[in-house]
Amino acid sequence: MGDRRASEGSSHTAWTSSGLRYLGSEGHLQNVMVNFTSMGYFHIVPFSWTSENKLLISMFFTFLYLFGGFVNATTITVIYRDSHLHTPMYLLLCNLSIVDICYTTVIIPRLLEMLISGNNSMSFRQCFTQLYFFFWTGSTEDLLLFAMAYDRYVAICNPLRYQLVLSRNTCILMITSIWFAGCLNGFFLLLSFTGLSFCRSDTIRHFFCDSKALTKISCSGTSLFSIVMYIEFVLFGFCPFVCTVASYVKIINIILCIKSMDGRKKAFSTCTSHLTILLIYYVTVAVVIVMPASQYADLLEQVFTVLYATVAPMINPLIYSLRNKEVKKALLRLVGIK
Repeated sequence: MGDRRASEGSSHTAWTSSGLRYLGSEGHLQNVMVNFTSMGYFHIVPFSWTSENKLLISMFFTFLYLFGGFVNATTITVIYRDSHLHTPMYLLLCNLSIVDICYTTVIIPRLLEMLISGNNSMSFRQCFTQLYFFFWTGSTEDLLLFAMAYDRYVAICNPLRYQLVLSRNTCILMITSIWFAGCLNGFFLLLSFTGLSFCRSDTIRHFFCDSKALTKISCSGTSLFSIVMYIEFVLFGFCPFVCTVASYVKIINIILCIKSMDGRKKAFSTCTSHLTILLIYYVTVAVVIVMPASQYADLLEQVFTVLYATVAPMINPLIYSLRNKEVKKALLRLVGIK
């Protein structure tokens, strides 16, 4: 792995997602039958760790995972047990909590294993499996946030048709389609990685198998990935963001037309939680995408990835619970407090 060169001429070898390729002296790629699952490994180097800060980092991520799992599981239980919350908005929130649990489970347990055991090697198969589920859950969360914006748009801009537009069958179909679209998107994104060759290094300077970190150590095959990522950005990034902004422009315009101050506050209070989550998600993701190359770029990318991939899933249900009276009442009823 890394920069491996053959003993003759200018030929050298390079690791790919399907094994080891031999780059002949004329620059042609020739497949070599090598079992990459037993010989091809990446080395994950999170946060430029040292033996002194491993314990602190382990404790931090353990807290994020356990606390995030607890608050999301509590949100799911409250919504499931309370019939008053069986509405489209809370059904979407319940699915968001499920995605957030999956999101952190894809990353944190494997990271804790590396921190505790000290073995930071990850096989190609493990790396690309983690990458697929990260793409799946990330795409699903993005679409769910857009669906929640649409829910608020219908509720405020067309309240009399809310139950008709977002009926039970429509919601089930929409949520099923979102999960399926996320699964399919993860497959196509992973497929774009199969042509990458890794000859510059076998070290991923990130706390998990990240796509951007992988492209930094690849030496060829990035053209297909670039095209797929461009399509991904348009379909799952730019379009949902523009539609969400357009929805909230219309929502705010409707709210400002309400003459009663109490009516304005009540209408706007139903949107602030979702707006806060959207702000955290889109800002942190955008920073990671447009981060310029610098001495501390790798560290900053990891910090902002922690924010949207592990911290945000933990605080999402808290934001909704603390600002939503119905959820707080349902939680009190669940624990037997009147």
